Amino acid sequence: MKKTPYFSDMLDVRLLKYLQLIVLLILSSFLRQSIQAQVDTTGDFSPEKINLALRRTADGLLRGMGDSTSRIPAIEQSGEGVWRVRLDQAFKYDQLPGLLQSSLEIYEIRKPYQVAVRRCVDEIIDLGFHKQDVLTNNPVPCQGREFPEGCHFIEITFLENVAKKPFLEGKTGYLILILGGIASLWFFGRRKLKTAVANIDGETEWLNFGNSRLDVNGQTLICGGVQQNLTFRETKLLRLFASSPDLLLERDFILRQVWADE
Repeated sequence: MKKTPYFSDMLDVRLLKYLQLIVLLILSSFLRQSIQAQVDTTGDFSPEKINLALRRTADGLLRGMGDSTSRIPAIEQSGEGVWRVRLDQAFKYDQLPGLLQSSLEIYEIRKPYQVAVRRCVDEIIDLGFHKQDVLTNNPVPCQGREFPEGCHFIEITFLENVAKKPFLEGKTGYLILILGGIASLWFFGRRKLKTAVANIDGETEWLNFGNSRLDVNGQTLICGGVQQNLTFRETKLLRLFASSPDLLLERDFILRQVWADE
């Protein structure tokens, strides 16, 4: 015995509700992660915190050389997003990347940056690195090499956020594909459900079955040449059965289709 397609349609209704819930959960999670990523990328980018982070870095470098008394010059802003501190004393370059990154994290400065160590006399770059060099497991460029003595500026340039990745790259691409699949299931499921409902609630004027004809709008049944006047409920119930030959109609489904408005 076959089950009626209307029973499947009711399952489709439940499935659509679950799909809508899943879509909402995925979208909310995606938006939350995007907002968090934006916050993590920027952080608190105030001049005061940049100043403190660079002073902490310079202090750590001098203490690493056994110098705990020399004065640290004022932090300079030499351009938009460019800050530097001058050190006349010698320091260990190998300590700079880790000290600077930890100082920036303490003051919640998360923007990408690059560092250049310039000579004070002619501002030629002797050494330098990028934030990603510090965050990866690979050695920071120029670490372990001989560091020239003399006065140097430690200059940090804060960069704009990393350029956007291609539309379908990485996790974002997978997420878009998943959402697209769910949306397709939802769309075609809705169409199937609307078609099924239209077969019941449409404006079919005459419905032929066996030797009988049902005038849905006129609520009249003609059977064997005999005309019978039907009530509204009788017409809906007969039409429901006549539209589903050789199929099993669930009791709850019949109640919803015929008596749902009571």
